[in-house]
Amino acid sequence: MKITLERVNDNFHFQLKNDRGHLVNVDARPEYGGNDMGPSPMELVLMGVAGCSGIDMISILKKQRQEITSFKAEVEGERVPVGDASPFKTIQVVFFLEGPINEDKAARAAQLSFEKYCSVSKTLEPTATILYKVVLNGVELAN
Repeated sequence: MKITLERVNDNFHFQLKNDRGHLVNVDARPEYGGNDMGPSPMELVLMGVAGCSGIDMISILKKQRQEITSFKAEVEGERVPVGDASPFKTIQVVFFLEGPINEDKAARAAQLSFEKYCSVSKTLEPTATILYKVVLNGVELAN
């Protein structure tokens, strides 16, 4: 796996490309001297958690022949100062699923993602507490 980065402007706007040619813009917020032309690197980390766990959950539920009519996730991260850096202390993920999906299978899919499959959350696990919940058809499921 390889990523290349190229500076786009005189500030912090970068364009990143993977080895398959997919592009992502990254920038800093104006209060940090950027032009807000893309998500920050830390926002990309949260996006990585959402995407990785979303792929896991959809894959698991499809294999179980569950019909997903809508799938969304919200991810929030709390950062704490550690020296000059501010890594994530906690990350909270909420999945919103709709469709004729078995509650136990939805809950188990989330559990498997975070405990076994999601490489992004596993990478963050040593330094951040990752919490998750599943809301199925408007009802929050017990963990």
